[in-house]
Amino acid sequence: MDDKSPNEPPSLRYLEMVTQSQRTLYGVLWSLLRNADDVDDVLQETNAVLWQKAAEFDAERQFLPWALKIAQLQVLAFHKRRLRDKLVFDEGLLTALVENSIRDIDQVESRRRALAGCLQKLPGDHRTLVLKRYEASGSVNEMAEETGRSPKAVSEALRRIRAALLECIERTLAQEART
Repeated sequence: MDDKSPNEPPSLRYLEMVTQSQRTLYGVLWSLLRNADDVDDVLQETNAVLWQKAAEFDAERQFLPWALKIAQLQVLAFHKRRLRDKLVFDEGLLTALVENSIRDIDQVESRRRALAGCLQKLPGDHRTLVLKRYEASGSVNEMAEETGRSPKAVSEALRRIRAALLECIERTLAQEART
């Protein structure tokens, strides 16, 4: 545990960990609540608790499982406030769902890191094509027009690049598993 007083502001590293966890926390909360307004409310409550408990965080532990446990407790509190609703999760079921999500996080993070590494290994024009396709406005037709290729040719190039990325990711994960 840090030797900080409860009134001392959180460290920059702690704030980075909270910020980096937001997408994962949102995803886990979404899987448990399935309502955007409820997820937003519980995420806000979770962040408030994370801020209040910053001095209690042990930097030797992994942050994300700790933050997910706090989120789990906030979901339980949320459901207790809503007991009159027809669909309320049993506390044991909710605990099991959160624990499964925590286990899955490591696998998702490994795949994300492998994808990032594999994207870097792609030739520049292939990387640009893939990144452009997954932009909010990245349509195959627009990309074909920009590159002077047919939409079918762009789609085929993307298919081959995705297959190469998948193979690279699987190879990377297999190597990590052996070490």
